[in-house]
Amino acid sequence: MKIGFTGTRQGMSKHQKEALKVILIKNRMPHIVNEFHHGDCVGSDVEAHEIAFDIGFWIVVHPPDNVAARAFQIGHCEKKPRPYLVRDHDIVDDCDILVAAPRHNKEVLRSGTWATVRYARKEGKPVFLLERGI
Repeated sequence: MKIGFTGTRQGMSKHQKEALKVILIKNRMPHIVNEFHHGDCVGSDVEAHEIAFDIGFWIVVHPPDNVAARAFQIGHCEKKPRPYLVRDHDIVDDCDILVAAPRHNKEVLRSGTWATVRYARKEGKPVFLLERGI
């Protein structure tokens, strides 16, 4: 199973972190390498990286070529740095499902997280939206 992740630089809410754990545990396949792909930015990517690593996922880092918001997480595999939009598409293209932890529960424009969700839907990938909760 290859799970892609996109999320806000502001970090996940407690509700989103708990929901991510549940999704990862439920979608982890026994006896194979389960991959977790993220974009290596500060905030949600760092939190998701730690959660997925603790659950036993093989971490694939897709870093941006702009280091201003890069988190420099160490994964099992690191892809070549690419522009944000290209990198986000790579994450979707490399995954079976996408998990998104947006800052807003309703879709907004000018959001990398929501742009990634729109691309995943266009490509026919299942998307799990993690609502911020209370």
